Amino acid sequence: MDPSKLEQIALLETFENPHPARDYQIETVVPEFTSLCPKTGQPDFGTLTITYTPADVCVELKSLKMYLQSFRNVGAFYEDVTNRILDDLVSVTHPKHMKLIAAFTPRGGIRTNVIVEHRSE
Repeated sequence: MDPSKLEQIALLETFENPHPARDYQIETVVPEFTSLCPKTGQPDFGTLTITYTPADVCVELKSLKMYLQSFRNVGAFYEDVTNRILDDLVSVTHPKHMKLIAAFTPRGGIRTNVIVEHRSE
């Protein structure tokens, strides 16, 4: 794996789920997500909505913020960055279920939403 990707994942911290016997959802909305278009180098802006049912651990929000800010200088298509974020969060938290909706700001009159989902087996 690319060392810079490992550095990004290492930013994510977790804490013990305070209610592991109950299934409940956590929804985190990130209205100021930024990455770079790999074709033009211009910034892409979007709102991320992360919804998950935790298993043993929950993601710590300050670390999530730092992790997401690390994408400001990463060139990636919408589809790639959305799937990468979901994969990284799943690898750290091992949730029962996680859904990520990335609603990107319109560019050239076109708005794109990328929706990815993970379910534990």
